[in-house]
Amino acid sequence: MSIRQVLAAGLMVAAASGGVAAGPGWTYRGEHGAEHWAQMKREWAMCSMGKRQSPIDIVSARPGPAAQLRFEYHPAALRIVNDGHTVRVRFNNASKLNLGGEALSLQQFHFHMPGGDKLWGEEFPMGMHFLHKSASGRLVSLVLLFRQGAENQALKALLPHMPAQGLPEQSLAQVQVDPAEWLPASKGHYRYEGSLTAPPCTEGVLWLVMKQPLEVSAAQLAMLHRLFPDNARPTQPLHGREVLESP
Repeated sequence: MSIRQVLAAGLMVAAASGGVAAGPGWTYRGEHGAEHWAQMKREWAMCSMGKRQSPIDIVSARPGPAAQLRFEYHPAALRIVNDGHTVRVRFNNASKLNLGGEALSLQQFHFHMPGGDKLWGEEFPMGMHFLHKSASGRLVSLVLLFRQGAENQALKALLPHMPAQGLPEQSLAQVQVDPAEWLPASKGHYRYEGSLTAPPCTEGVLWLVMKQPLEVSAAQLAMLHRLFPDNARPTQPLHGREVLESP
């Protein structure tokens, strides 16, 4: 898969549905669920044939080269949409993640229930994917995982502005959203080579899974479930991939 092909898939993702590509009635469960994606369209064959698919269950990791994360996130006016698969918040305000000296532009974040990636077999009730793009078109997904517990203050501020599905994207100039408010205190993370987590399951995506889980309340999870159904792809085989760990 060339960088140009990965970039093309990434642009389709960003333009369509926040980490998921537009398709004819695909879902995460049931008749058109994840186990059937590869049979639905020829272009989606990677969903079953790929060897570097996401999400995964991280059950082992080895120390890797120090890859410090430096977040240069800035508040922005809220741009938000509910596409029926997830709620997505877009950014175009020069918010960046610096990874080992490379600047990655934040494109958007969106929500998954359950969280998708697992840590040592633990499934999390919610996850967030912060999708970034490098100057060369490399897609980098930063994953935040949430355990049920205390009310999440960043989510509390956003929930009243989350739209029902079927509405066009909304731009609310009077509402500011700061992506930095979602981040855990620790920058420790796991790193692996993976894919988009929905059709066409394009590979060549770098995944950064933050090690420190955050918290979200049962009431907040219930509110999200009223906005969209469970939307996490099952974990995929490693096929010999290594997971690197940064403290």
